[in-house]
Amino acid sequence: MARVRVLVVDDSALVRKLMAAMLAGDPEIEVVGTAADPLIAREKIKQLHPDVLTLDVEMPRMDGLTFLENLMRLHPMPVVMVSSLTVQGADVTLRALELGAVDYFAKPSSDLASSFGGSAQEICAKVKLAAQTRPRARTTVHKLEVAPRLSADAVLPRAQTPGTRGGSPIIAIGASTGGTEAVRVVLESMPPDAPPILVTQHIPAAFSGPFAARMDRCSAMRVCEAQDGQPIQSGHAYIAPGSHHLLIMWDGARHVCRLHDGPLVNRHKPSVDVLFRSMAASVGAATIAVLLTGMGDDGARGLLELHQAGAATLVQDEDSSVVWGMPGAAWKLGAAREMLPLDHIAERLLRLARQPHDSALRA
Repeated sequence: MARVRVLVVDDSALVRKLMAAMLAGDPEIEVVGTAADPLIAREKIKQLHPDVLTLDVEMPRMDGLTFLENLMRLHPMPVVMVSSLTVQGADVTLRALELGAVDYFAKPSSDLASSFGGSAQEICAKVKLAAQTRPRARTTVHKLEVAPRLSADAVLPRAQTPGTRGGSPIIAIGASTGGTEAVRVVLESMPPDAPPILVTQHIPAAFSGPFAARMDRCSAMRVCEAQDGQPIQSGHAYIAPGSHHLLIMWDGARHVCRLHDGPLVNRHKPSVDVLFRSMAASVGAATIAVLLTGMGDDGARGLLELHQAGAATLVQDEDSSVVWGMPGAAWKLGAAREMLPLDHIAERLLRLARQPHDSALRA
């Protein structure tokens, strides 16, 4: 099997050295070169034909976003962005994902040598994933599995009976790799009076606030980072914080957001399985749930639980997914009633929300 050929682009000589050493330590990766700025990188891409580029955001002569935009227009290829874990770094990274970057890697702000060493498995997994995609790609990949894997039981036991409270429908969305753009496509198509939407997107804690703010700017709905005890209201979308699981609970009078600082579930916090299980317990058949692009299978079993509770369940199709891991796993489980391209999902969610629960299940 051919090794993944990587070109490392960063203006810091120390970062280039550390990144190259981490990547070269994986037997399935070959570092074919490094570049100190985008202009050098442009020439090395022509000479070395790398499979994947790791690209720093802030560089001399041409910033990473400008280079990425030009690259995706003239020579599309898989790119993993490398950015700092700051609010400004998060906003720039989200913009990079809009422009076509496959994924991102958070660069530690201090003690680079030791911090980078602990991140070797993460960056290697992201690079190998990127190699199996095209920009806005269409393939299933396998996550590098190293940590103990816990199910949603670690946070919320499965209810013996599904939620049966009536009332208006509530939409739940789960996503991972490629999901920041997929969620944007769905939210920007929603009217200001859309049913409430809860979103679990795999994202670092420092990125979820800026992500929610960016979604608020592009959607007619009010989009915010969820807070514990926050009432669920129509016309509002709630993004799970990157540091906590997001659940929905009935407090005796209304549905509210609950944040849970429990263990990783399916190696994620927030976990889509946790959100979907809480929806099955508290909302039941009034739930409309969709699993979007993402690596791994988080959310697949939760979507099956919702399906068994009578909810309307959908997945994004393979052609429009960056990675058809999570939606593909759910589809193979029989958890989804429908599979749709990304640009049809918002319309379908709204149509299902306008139908009575039993009609929605037959439609």
